[in-house]
Amino acid sequence: MTFRTTQSDGGRAALAFVLLIGALSFFADFTHEGSWTIVGPYLAALGASATIVGAVTGLGEALAFGLQLLSGRFADWTRQFWPITIFGYIVQMLAIPALALTGNWPLAAGLIILERIGKAIRTPPRDVMLSHAAKDVGGYGHVFGLHEILDRSGAMVGPLLVAAILAHQGSYRQAFGVMLVPAVVCLGLVAVARLRYPQPQDLEIKRPSMHARALPRIYWIYFVGAALVAAGFADYPLIAYHFSRAHTVPPDSIAIFYAAAMGIGGGGSLVVGRLFDRFGFRVLIWLALLTAAFAPLVFLGDFWLALVGVVIWGVGAGVHESIIPAAIAPMVAPDRRASAFGLFTAGYGLFWFLGSLAIGILYDRSAREAMGFCLVAELAAVPVFLWVAHENNRSRLDPSNDARAARL
Repeated sequence: MTFRTTQSDGGRAALAFVLLIGALSFFADFTHEGSWTIVGPYLAALGASATIVGAVTGLGEALAFGLQLLSGRFADWTRQFWPITIFGYIVQMLAIPALALTGNWPLAAGLIILERIGKAIRTPPRDVMLSHAAKDVGGYGHVFGLHEILDRSGAMVGPLLVAAILAHQGSYRQAFGVMLVPAVVCLGLVAVARLRYPQPQDLEIKRPSMHARALPRIYWIYFVGAALVAAGFADYPLIAYHFSRAHTVPPDSIAIFYAAAMGIGGGGSLVVGRLFDRFGFRVLIWLALLTAAFAPLVFLGDFWLALVGVVIWGVGAGVHESIIPAAIAPMVAPDRRASAFGLFTAGYGLFWFLGSLAIGILYDRSAREAMGFCLVAELAAVPVFLWVAHENNRSRLDPSNDARAARL
């Protein structure tokens, strides 16, 4: 199937593609996030300590981001975007229901990590395919924001279902088993998307080639700021672990908290995506200041303050997942996007892992120490994003700055 490049036909085809990818992402996050809300308590019930929970979830996130370096390069090299994407979704979607069959924390930890590996495999080629639809749909921020709101809607519904299962005396294993249903639906929609849009690159209006061999300097500075944010961003399983240990949030409300975070975060990603298209990197400054507030509210607050903290945490998680690819896509040529996405998220994931491990170790000593680490790391990103916003504005005023930066 090929697409004509007229504005009306191209725009409708591009929008339909974004919505279809968003629909399959809805069920993917339904499956992942529904299970993610109980991973921490489940590991604790199997005998894992806070350090183990932090290490397992942090390593999982590190692989989810870090292996994208290999996945992205492999996708750029082979140009086999759909086969790589499909394989990643299969691995990810089958690992989660398999948690229902585990009986010890090492086996459960292995499946948790395998699920994150599946995400690493499928994300760079999928994001490249989405980026091809950006020009006809309204901009990179709008496309990734629209995708993220559908993705986060699934992340809201999944935890609500898990909360309902636990509220009716269901077990963690039963909740994991139920996740098989949205997982199968996700895989079915992946097959539909592949059949309807075998060549998503045909959606993109051709533009002059970008010949810079090196990634621009602003890309690397942006990476530094994002790495600081990642290091200070606690994984929700560790937050859930804190709630269960501190007794600030009842067990059946932990998943509801997460659902609220995902719902508000999804809406925020669409709004911030549009703001990013209009105002650029300045949006990241305010985002970093906002998300820093999650730490004291979550780790030191009572029930209601913890709820506010989790909502802020959800906003940060949603918009960062939408803005990161939106910011990178226009920086590099289409034939290098998968490598650029993969390289960036590999480093992002490394710092996420190191930060998660540090937060877990500090939490075993004191919740206040864990909170302090999160707060300092998040706020340290603010001056970095200020520099990025300044340099981006200079590049817009003088395009020759981009050419000089790209050679650095």
